Amino acid sequence: MQIVRSYQKRKAFLFFVLVVAAIIILLGRTAFLVGFGSSFRKLAFDNEVRQRRVKAKRGLILDRNGQILADNKKVCTVSVIPNQVDNADEVIDILCEYLGLDKEQVEKRVKKHSSIEIIKTNVDEDIGEAVKSCNLSGVKVDIDYKRNYPYPDIMSRVLGFTGRDNQGVVGLESYYDDLLSGENGYIYTYTDARGLEVANMPEEVSKATEGKTLITTLDLNIQKYINTIANETLIQTCSKTVSIVVMNPQNGEILGMTTAPEYNNLSPFTQNDGEEISDMNLLNNMWRIPLISDGFEPGSTFKIITATTALAEQKASLTDRYFCSGCKQVGGRSIHCHKRTGHGSLTFSEAIKYSCNVALMDIGAGVGADLLVEYFYKLGLMEKTGIDMSGEGRSIVHKKEAIGEVELATMSFGQSFQVTPMQHLRAVSCCINGGKLVTPHFLKAVGKDNCSNLEENTVPLKENIVSEEVSSTIRQLLFDVVEDGTGKNARVEGFKIGGKTATSEKLPRGNGKYIASFIGFAPYDNPKVLVFVMIDEPVGVYYGGQIAAPVAGKIFANILPYMEDNDK
Repeated sequence: MQIVRSYQKRKAFLFFVLVVAAIIILLGRTAFLVGFGSSFRKLAFDNEVRQRRVKAKRGLILDRNGQILADNKKVCTVSVIPNQVDNADEVIDILCEYLGLDKEQVEKRVKKHSSIEIIKTNVDEDIGEAVKSCNLSGVKVDIDYKRNYPYPDIMSRVLGFTGRDNQGVVGLESYYDDLLSGENGYIYTYTDARGLEVANMPEEVSKATEGKTLITTLDLNIQKYINTIANETLIQTCSKTVSIVVMNPQNGEILGMTTAPEYNNLSPFTQNDGEEISDMNLLNNMWRIPLISDGFEPGSTFKIITATTALAEQKASLTDRYFCSGCKQVGGRSIHCHKRTGHGSLTFSEAIKYSCNVALMDIGAGVGADLLVEYFYKLGLMEKTGIDMSGEGRSIVHKKEAIGEVELATMSFGQSFQVTPMQHLRAVSCCINGGKLVTPHFLKAVGKDNCSNLEENTVPLKENIVSEEVSSTIRQLLFDVVEDGTGKNARVEGFKIGGKTATSEKLPRGNGKYIASFIGFAPYDNPKVLVFVMIDEPVGVYYGGQIAAPVAGKIFANILPYMEDNDK
């Protein structure tokens, strides 16, 4: 009897274990299905549904006045579902005829064992409709969108372009790709186990969401003009490039920017002569924006920074006098003034007016390396500007402890260090706008719901870098430069313009290659617009006052009346 009871207990225990094990297995299976059910549902969905992508329309890019700079052109994507093709030879022949493709290439895709094959994208709408009207079994023609630029060669470096997948590659198209790209939609087709479309089962469409619209700070009219004059100057000076920036120095809004020659962003892999480029180094050089990416020695326009530092720190006054014999001995070296015969005796004001290197070396010596480097930091020359564009370069400046007599002397008039042009324009803007360190930028606002709902772009601004008193003095000094100094070729009758010229020799010294430049602003007593002209490696005459200042003068003469009319 005891043996029977023992056997029954073991039997009950075994049953209990089996029940518990079954419960654990069921709970585990339930948890597995709950956790991975979505994956199984997706697999089932993928087996019974075929999907085709519908590209989203990219958001528009507009100028500050609502003029279209980038929009979309309706095109088609032609694809084939191989196992639904009844007459492969007919399909291949017709697609080759309409789409202009190689027969071997089309045949390979039409006869491929796959769910769907894209034959060609960015097909003109009329050609796509013609293919569709042929009613070819297994051939799908879907509406798509291709980026379009109404002015393809006047601001291509700034706007950039998109790739085959409609994604931004360079320029604003790349920097603001997340805003512009939108969300793709899909066309869903139900199929049976053989992959054939289910009869009388309509396709379902998940609509694409259009990207947001960018309202830029650019002014199309200003951009057109500076592009024209940059190209004219490029030809006249036989230079490597001609770069022009028009900016509001009060808030950093860029009204226009160009570096001639521009490329055509409707055919970004082709040179202006029609030759296709495959070398990525050449392409990157063609697409880049040297005003933002590349460093340069600013030369005499940097005297604005040295003068601002000296006046702000009371290391000099307007009545201080200097003597220029044509060169100065510094640390055992003879450093020449641009006027080899010398300027003679001149005041601080006259030193700026006539751009005397010797006087600026004396002013720089009075400032000292510590303060000069301090103002490099204060005026943003030791950091990126924060401009809304990829590929921004950095400055190359001596470490403070490495600045000796010679380095301090040459830095005082803009040599022996490098900054980007945009860093330099930002610093000069601060010196003339009352001491505000602005952030150069292209985005003014983001438009939603067809621009009925605008979100204004806010950018960083630092105030009180220099006093309004010092800034006012600098503006007056630079007004005198244009009125009766080295910048007089930028003077425009009826307008009060301030500015500074520069001529800097490129490294290595003695190679005969120069950069001629001019920075100007108007009106001088309340600057609303700043113009920068940079001519890289001109042939023949290379002085900034002779070839860059006149270009700036033409720009001021053209845009100042236009801007006044817009303000009314």
